[in-house]
Amino acid sequence: MKNWNQQRILILGAARQGLALARFLSGKGAVVTLNDNRPAEEMTAALDALKEYPVNWVLGEHPLALLDSMDLVCISGGVPLTLPIIVEARRRGLPISNDSQIFMESISGKVIGITGSAGKTTTTTLIGRMAEAAVKAPRRVWVGGNIGLPLIDHVDEIQPDDIVILELSSFQLEQMTLSPDIAAVLNITPNHLDRHGTLEAYTAAKARILDYQDETDTAVLGHEDPGSWGLTGHVRGKLVTFGFDRSRSGLRGTYLEGSDIVLFNGERTQKILPTNQILLRGRHNLLNVLAACAIAFAAGLPVEAMAAGVEGFAGVPHRLEYVRELHGVKWYNDSIATAPERTMAALRSFREPMVLLLGGRDKDLPWEGLASLVHQQVDHVILFGEAAPKIEAAIGSLHNGSRPYTLQVCNGLQNAIQAAHQVAEAGDVVLLSPGGTSFDEFNDFEERGEQFRLWVKQLT
Repeated sequence: MKNWNQQRILILGAARQGLALARFLSGKGAVVTLNDNRPAEEMTAALDALKEYPVNWVLGEHPLALLDSMDLVCISGGVPLTLPIIVEARRRGLPISNDSQIFMESISGKVIGITGSAGKTTTTTLIGRMAEAAVKAPRRVWVGGNIGLPLIDHVDEIQPDDIVILELSSFQLEQMTLSPDIAAVLNITPNHLDRHGTLEAYTAAKARILDYQDETDTAVLGHEDPGSWGLTGHVRGKLVTFGFDRSRSGLRGTYLEGSDIVLFNGERTQKILPTNQILLRGRHNLLNVLAACAIAFAAGLPVEAMAAGVEGFAGVPHRLEYVRELHGVKWYNDSIATAPERTMAALRSFREPMVLLLGGRDKDLPWEGLASLVHQQVDHVILFGEAAPKIEAAIGSLHNGSRPYTLQVCNGLQNAIQAAHQVAEAGDVVLLSPGGTSFDEFNDFEERGEQFRLWVKQLT
């Protein structure tokens, strides 16, 4: 493990990742400065969380003078790379890292990493369940990264034989110069273009999960997704695939055979489980199960553990999460859908009459595809948040007798819920699947989903 003693480290961003990294590095003897542009009065919880650590706080601005004495700059996931202090750090040639990179530098043993534009959280959670079904004490399974608690808080507990499973976002990957031993790219569709600028730059950030592998490592790619399969040229070691159909090249991987999910291990085909045992809704979730089984195979988990991980799993919080039924109307929370593509996948999971809540903050993504699907499938649209005007323009004018039959614009999610409650009828589904991020009104999609649950349960 690297010796951090007396290393002078600047951490930009005092959210979940930044706080965890500050705890870790301070505990290893580093001289840590934690910098956030929010004023001190908004940082009470963060300040309290680190009150036992000798961290230097600089709040309310990002002064360039902070760089003068630093050995390393660490960037939290949500911090934009266009910040002048980051631009200046790069100009000076200062090393730049993040919590995921430092975590991987600090542990021994193999790591499974999962990225993609959609399905990361569900797939990562499924693999964690499969691993839990396979391992026996004292071995442990650790699931984290872009979900849950940052695993850097547990570096000293993780043993070489444990299984570590990381969900990795493009924000994390674009700073990393290490790749997991098993690296999966589920899919690549336009996302986070407000950050990356172009689809090519976004794809390059995702590809970094493969770029530092070697011939002993394994890549897992979806052969039916052009974005994922387009990264085959980045594969340095073994390749495992997944998809609805069997790979034409006869590669090892998972696919559908009739109504069963099966695995071709290079020599023979094995049945994993029938699809009717999958509780998750939607064809996209079937693909997530195929991906999870392929990754589990790459990690050496038995098919019995794969099946056990899928059985009884009804989904992760905030992903097509059933909240309640009131007066014959079913309410679902899909707050994790922060891109139009993810809302489209959610809509395809339902056949019932639909009231759709759309909005939040736009990521410079196209809304036309979703707008077209809305005209085919959604009865009532409720818009909220900063993106409402852009979405309304994409949907266009309404026509008598054609979907959507109504469209309302509301000031905030709570008002949108009340509007949906007024228009929904027995037999309808009300779906929060915003297509935009939460940052115009909430700290993250989880807070938005939790508030949605609370406000829906308060309806009478």
